[in-house]
Amino acid sequence: MDVAARPLTYSSPGAPAPGEETWAPPAGFRAHERTVPVGSGDARWEKLREAVLGWGVKVRSGFDVEPVDGAGLRVAEGRTFLLHARLGPLTVREPVRVVAVVEQDRRCGFAYGTLTGHPVSGEEAFVLTRDGSGAIALTLRSLTRAGHGPWRPVFPALLVAQRLYRRRYERALLRPPGDPSHSAA
Repeated sequence: MDVAARPLTYSSPGAPAPGEETWAPPAGFRAHERTVPVGSGDARWEKLREAVLGWGVKVRSGFDVEPVDGAGLRVAEGRTFLLHARLGPLTVREPVRVVAVVEQDRRCGFAYGTLTGHPVSGEEAFVLTRDGSGAIALTLRSLTRAGHGPWRPVFPALLVAQRLYRRRYERALLRPPGDPSHSAA
């Protein structure tokens, strides 16, 4: 099946509510939310804004991001991507679709949902905010449950990998791109 035509693996797209300060996770998922400081100032905001909206958190955490439509990495609602996670000698392809994007003066980010063939089912959001003093923070939100097919039996191992990657996400915007310490777990 063409990746762009694959359906979402769940029925509540946009649940991590990247445009909202608070959210109410739906039942049936493991919910996660964490906010970490990533800097301050207008110049830093602009750089981080572009990084977040261009998959910088994932790329700086060791993923390859491939736009299915062949266009650039800039997120837009409805665009489909293949995320490539390297686990030792293996590469896991994760088909996803951007389900929500927010671009405001003090808040920007997006949520993506898993498509058929992804190892887990759910959504993940990366949201950048800045307060009145100029302090910038990255909020990670995710909803996860077991995927379907051959991935279902390995769900416990996938949860461990997810925790490791979350630590990478939290540090992804603290160093400039290309810093060799980016993909250290």
